[in-house]
Amino acid sequence: MDKKNFTAKLSAVILLLMLSFGVIFSFAELKQQADTKDKKGLIKYSDGRVRKKQLEDQDWQPAQINSSVLSGDRVRTYVRSRAELQLLELDIVRMAPETIIDIIKLYEETKTKKSETQINIEQGDVWAKINKKDKESKFDISAPVAVAAITGTVLRMSVSADSSTQLKVYNGEVKITNAPEKTNLTPRIIGVHEVPGPHEVPGPREVSLDEWVYIVRNMQKIILDKRGNIKNVSDFSLTDQDEQTDWVKWNLQRDKLK
Repeated sequence: MDKKNFTAKLSAVILLLMLSFGVIFSFAELKQQADTKDKKGLIKYSDGRVRKKQLEDQDWQPAQINSSVLSGDRVRTYVRSRAELQLLELDIVRMAPETIIDIIKLYEETKTKKSETQINIEQGDVWAKINKKDKESKFDISAPVAVAAITGTVLRMSVSADSSTQLKVYNGEVKITNAPEKTNLTPRIIGVHEVPGPHEVPGPREVSLDEWVYIVRNMQKIILDKRGNIKNVSDFSLTDQDEQTDWVKWNLQRDKLK
């Protein structure tokens, strides 16, 4: 074989190898992008006994560090356990001991091309640090008796075993309502409108007669009873006894790290 033919064949082999490696790298990159898109959330911190499962699953599985969190997942913490979920848009959700959440939707695209997230707290205490959302994004955290729409907030929501609920806003603004399907309700502002007392409703099912929407802002709280009636709306302070707990201090420290 003369030198000219050898050089031509060698060039062809090199070109073929380069194309092959290019295809492999492109496939790997596409796969990595797909995996990242599917992993809309990660367990970034786990202390103690933390478990997760899909809604249709029977058994809870250990939630390992950096394991994925997806739409349809349930996550729970047990006694003396904590967890931190880092979601796709760097939103943070932390779970206190003995907390259960259902991730109904996680950045799912609606028919109108909006991004929609819905997290339900079955019981326990959740601290959320949610980045600012625009009109194309919807991020709700719900309790059994109310739904909180978040536009960019640091908040804490606590749900007791009887479904009574407390929402505290440390920074930003939250719109909370016991009638999320109603769009014609006039929002009430804490400190401006008088708060109605609870109503007793006859019959086998306890419900609230009053449908309401409240705007809860910096260092304000709202407390609801098990029927979704308002018990208290007021300001709070970091010097309050409830703010001196290890749970609150730990979250404030974690927020500074982020």
